[in-house]
Amino acid sequence: MSKYPPFSRYETGAASARVREQLVRLRHHMRGEAILDEATARLATKLGIRPGEAAEQLARMAQHSGLDLVEVARGVERPADEDAGPLDVPVWVRGMLEAVHASALYLSPVKDTGGRVVDFLILAANRHARTVAGRTAAELAGRRLMAASPGVASSGLLDDYITVYETGEPVHREPLEFVEVMDYLMWPATLSVRAARVDDGLLVSWRTLDDEELLVSGWERAQRLAELGWGEWNLATERILWTPQMYEMFGRGRDDSPMSLEDLPGVVVPDDLPIVEDQMRSLLEFREAVESEFRIQHRHGVRHLSMFSEPILDRDGVPVKVRCLVQDVTRNRRRERALAVAHEQASRQRERAEEEHRITVQLQDSILPMRRGLMQLPGLSVGVRYLPGEELARLGGDWWKARHIPDGRVLLAIGDAMGHGLTAAGIMLQMRSGLAGLAYTGASADQLTTWLNDLIVHSNEGVTVTGTAVIGHFDPETRTFAWTNAGHPAPVLIRDGHAELVNTVPGMMLGAFDATEYGMNTTQLQAGDTLVLYTDGVVERRGRDLDAGLNALVRSARNCVTDDPEVTIDCLLQRMGGDQSEDDVCVIAARVL
Repeated sequence: MSKYPPFSRYETGAASARVREQLVRLRHHMRGEAILDEATARLATKLGIRPGEAAEQLARMAQHSGLDLVEVARGVERPADEDAGPLDVPVWVRGMLEAVHASALYLSPVKDTGGRVVDFLILAANRHARTVAGRTAAELAGRRLMAASPGVASSGLLDDYITVYETGEPVHREPLEFVEVMDYLMWPATLSVRAARVDDGLLVSWRTLDDEELLVSGWERAQRLAELGWGEWNLATERILWTPQMYEMFGRGRDDSPMSLEDLPGVVVPDDLPIVEDQMRSLLEFREAVESEFRIQHRHGVRHLSMFSEPILDRDGVPVKVRCLVQDVTRNRRRERALAVAHEQASRQRERAEEEHRITVQLQDSILPMRRGLMQLPGLSVGVRYLPGEELARLGGDWWKARHIPDGRVLLAIGDAMGHGLTAAGIMLQMRSGLAGLAYTGASADQLTTWLNDLIVHSNEGVTVTGTAVIGHFDPETRTFAWTNAGHPAPVLIRDGHAELVNTVPGMMLGAFDATEYGMNTTQLQAGDTLVLYTDGVVERRGRDLDAGLNALVRSARNCVTDDPEVTIDCLLQRMGGDQSEDDVCVIAARVL
């Protein structure tokens, strides 16, 4: 049984209704176009101007009246038929027209006061003449061309006729998608039209293409669009038939003769010659149809051709002709090569990213072997948590440090090396290891931060690396936290069920400038307080600004008051969605004892 439900009558009916609605809108639009086209031709005939000028006049009328353009067009009346009087048509013109097998007219130019040709007068029509709308020869003679066939204006034929009359150069348009408009109705047809100047007039002929000609014309267009060619080689007479596209595919001019079968190997890329030899053996010896693909040397470079060939056999089974259908597949092969190259590059990049991720994880494991847990330090119970980013490319350089130093104080620090991947992990190693060594000097937090900045600047000559950090000392005797802020989010202090960001003197991020000095902050703590240090992965989210994230953290902290720092961290991360962060997350919760 199919996993897909069958189409319901409602679904198919709704789809049909949508298509029907689209067709109704299209036909309504087409009817509006027919009204405009016929009104333009009527106005041009009435005013003795060209169709383009009549269209501009119609637009001005609509603008001045405030009415819709189509409504204004409906009000343009058909001009009265002019009495052309007796038509002086030379005998030779009538004889010439009758010699034309298709519909034919002889036209005389109609000029405006400036001497421009704006229309034509139909002097004579042959007995076959019949317009697309059904007007016959008797209805055409003596009438203006645009009045008899308004479609000549919108189709551009009138412009062609004027050009032929003025230049003397004949024109042949086939196939022409012609749309006649009469009484606001449309009469579409595909025509073959010819026009030539004869004496001081214009000989025009046209015929409607039949179904077979339309199919041939459509096939020719399909060949051009699909880059298809067809050829036939007569093996007995050596006569060769090629469609126009074959000349283009094989790089030959239309004045050149088609290529013989024995000359085909001469244009094939040497590496593909065995393919062509096998093709000819299948056709001529084994007498089998064969499909093959090979490359040829073209004047525009190498081309890939796909050829389906078949032998035409006589009654004795002897090949007398070879026919083939050829398609230029060069663009497809180039696209395939480009995709293959892109796939290979993506694979290499993915392998490099995976290797970098593996090394980064190993480096982080060696630097931060403890990713969660509870430490008991003088005067403090400290919970820590480190969550690496889920995505390979987002693995960052977050780090923390919490340890007892020989002078009795507790070093608390948290930081974030800018960037992601192996580079960020390397900077993290510099920051954490450098701080661990400098801390044993007993220097104050501001001095440690200044030295750490110098270390980062001077150990990465030629490369700008940066990071942020909060570095401080907790004195268990005075319960004070003396600390510096190097461009890092301020800590959160939880006291008596209330939480707030700790006021801070902001400082420049590490590595940004040489010889940077940092100001000190001193925060007085008391028993039961919890100080939360964190990295930006806790508060930053795509589409949310940093202030909104900080406010959300403070609100969460008010609901996460516990005696256990690890429980406090779990509560904060759950409320802040830390497990769903795209970036690294690092948190220290230090509870004052």
